[in-house]
Amino acid sequence: MHFELTETQRLIQKTARDFAKEKLLPIAAELDETGRFPHEITKALAELGFMGMMVPEEYGGAGLDAIAYALAMEEISRACASTATIMSVNNSLVCDPLIKFATPMQKEKFLKPLARGELLGCFCLSEPSTGSDAAAQQTTAEKTKTGYVLNGTKNWITNGKEADIAIVFAMTDKSKGNKGISAFIVPSQTKGYEVAKLEKKMGIKASSTAQIHLDHVEIPDDYLLGQISEGFKIAMTTLDGGRIGIAAQALGIARAAIEDACNYAKERRTFGSFVADKQAIQFMLADMATHLDAARLLTHRAAFLKDQGKRFTREASMAKLFASEVAMKCGVDGVQIFGGYGYVQDYPAERHMRDAKITQIYEGTSEIQRLVIGQSVVKEGVVP
Repeated sequence: MHFELTETQRLIQKTARDFAKEKLLPIAAELDETGRFPHEITKALAELGFMGMMVPEEYGGAGLDAIAYALAMEEISRACASTATIMSVNNSLVCDPLIKFATPMQKEKFLKPLARGELLGCFCLSEPSTGSDAAAQQTTAEKTKTGYVLNGTKNWITNGKEADIAIVFAMTDKSKGNKGISAFIVPSQTKGYEVAKLEKKMGIKASSTAQIHLDHVEIPDDYLLGQISEGFKIAMTTLDGGRIGIAAQALGIARAAIEDACNYAKERRTFGSFVADKQAIQFMLADMATHLDAARLLTHRAAFLKDQGKRFTREASMAKLFASEVAMKCGVDGVQIFGGYGYVQDYPAERHMRDAKITQIYEGTSEIQRLVIGQSVVKEGVVP
């Protein structure tokens, strides 16, 4: 792994940083307070090529690598975690499986407009009774003469309200367990597809999280993604890449907490000197910065392995686990450095803490990441 970024990667980082500072940061608090979906921002991100960053140019994407994607995700997340969530799902959970498993027709019909930001996607794996246990799917897909009929309920669906396209996982053969799951491309305008409920959340409020009902949703044969009964493999492969995106999001949230706390500490005076001059505060900032840097290295390593076409499951889980816990710790410590002002919405510290928490939960909880890592260590040893 090279520690120096390429010229292209630096350009992407700068572009994302400038955009985040000029367009996102000024409205981040308003988006959090109102929960307004930032349509104008997602359109601008699409114009930058950030809604299909790793999609080949021939299919409307930017044709960039995973490290460039992680860099952009960190910068966008530093300004607004909600916007980064929208961007992450479209890139990692929708475009990525289409790149790997879609037919040429599906790429032309769905991947191209998704990568260009003309359509928005969502990923429908979780259900009300199957969160971490993704194999226990209750949603079914019954074969008909011309296609499939889907029935079931999906939960915790990011972009669920606004999505035009859903990647839906359903049982095609219950007797086979996780080997009986298949994946389907489902346009949200299909009859029987309903956004049933919107969640009221602690953080990332400008990104919708919905419950989706599928009531006799009929789709044609050629909307099957990959092969029949290949759905669990598609889901797990997709989540490996998605965890790099969430790790990068956690980096941005952690950085926001550190930078805002540091800036406040350099302005606030107590007992005759600036808060930043107190050794106790400097020690907190030192630990926060060190943990952030370590998390960034883990994240970039996983992205590097993905770019090399090598297996990166363990490394993605390590990055997601550590970065999300760093984000939460930095969020809490950031509030502490702000003191009483950290507890009120006039300052950004409390938002960073609220936004950080979800990174420990979605796309595989910290406990699931430890299971993945632990099983890998038992099977392959400390050095895989």
